[in-house]
Amino acid sequence: MYKLSNIRFGLPWRQPTNLLVKVASEVPSQLEVALPKDADTTEAMARALEATGNYKILRRLVPRTAEPRSATDRIGLIIDLETTGLDTTRNEVLEIAVIKFGYTDDRITSVIATFQGFQQPSAPIEPAITALTGITDAMVEGHHIDSAALEQFVADAHIVIAHNAAFDRKVAERHWPFFANCHWACSATGIDWKAHGLSGARLAYLLSEYGLFHDAHRALDDCHAVLELLTRNLSGTDQSALAALLDRPRRLQHRIWADGAPFALKDALKQRGYRWNDGADGHPKSWYLDADVDATDDELNYLRKEIFQREDADIVVRTITSLDRFSSRI
Repeated sequence: MYKLSNIRFGLPWRQPTNLLVKVASEVPSQLEVALPKDADTTEAMARALEATGNYKILRRLVPRTAEPRSATDRIGLIIDLETTGLDTTRNEVLEIAVIKFGYTDDRITSVIATFQGFQQPSAPIEPAITALTGITDAMVEGHHIDSAALEQFVADAHIVIAHNAAFDRKVAERHWPFFANCHWACSATGIDWKAHGLSGARLAYLLSEYGLFHDAHRALDDCHAVLELLTRNLSGTDQSALAALLDRPRRLQHRIWADGAPFALKDALKQRGYRWNDGADGHPKSWYLDADVDATDDELNYLRKEIFQREDADIVVRTITSLDRFSSRI
C-alpha cells in the first residue's frame, strides 16, 4: 500500500508557524487604561460623557455623616431588616439597621445616629438567604441584638419609615413589641412614584433614576439609600419625597373588605387597586382596599352596585391610622 512520506521535497515536514496566531497571542487580553485617582478629574470625565447625551452615569451613594440636630427638629427613623425568610409569622431576624434623622418643615436636616446589629438564628442560614443578603453564619455567630438599647434608640421617634413596611413592621413588632407604639410609613407604597414619571418602587431602580447606585441588600446600606431618596425633590415639583410620604400617615383611612366578592369579578377589583389577603393573618380571606375617609362612601357604593349588586350588602370597614397601618392588627 502506498504511504505518503513525511519528507517532502527532500526536507522533513513540520507544521508551518502561524504568524497571525503568534501576533494575536501577544495582544493584551484586557485594555489597559490609566485611570485618574483624584475625584475632581473622574467627575469631570463623567460630566463630559453625560454632556454627549449618549451616556447615563450612576454615581456611588456616599452615606451622609452624623451631625448635631436642632432642638426643634422632629425625629424620624429609617429601618431595614434582613431575615431568614419572608414569613412574617415565623422567620427570624438576622440583622437590623436604623438611621435616626432630624427633619423640619418636611425636609431632612441632619443624620443624628445609626444603630446596627446582628443576631444568630436558631438554625443555620440557608444558602439562598446568604446569596441574597451576604450574611453568613460566621457573621452572626454569638451575636444578639440588644433589645434595651434598641428600645432607647427608638423611643423619641415621631415616625418610623421602611421601604417595605408591610413586611418590616410585622417582623419588628413580633421581635420587639415596643414598635407597636410607633407611627409607621412606607417609602415604597406611601409615595405615588408613578405619578412622578417613575415606573416602579424598587429601591435600586429609584436610586438609578436619581443618578445613584448603592450596595444593595445590606440593611444599613439600604437605610442610607432610602434616606437619600427622601431628601430629594419629586420630579417636576418643589416637594421633597419626605413631604409626600408624610402626607399619608397624617390622614385617616378606612380598610374596606370586599369579603365574599364573586370570583369572576376579581380582575375588576384588582384593577381598581384592591389587594388580596390569603387569610393566614387571621383576617378575612378576601380582597381589600385602603381608602381615604372622604372616598369611603363612593367606594362602598361601587361595591354594592358593581360587585355585590345588592344595596343592603354588609361590608366590613375599619378605621386605620399610622399607629396600626402595615401591622398584623388590621
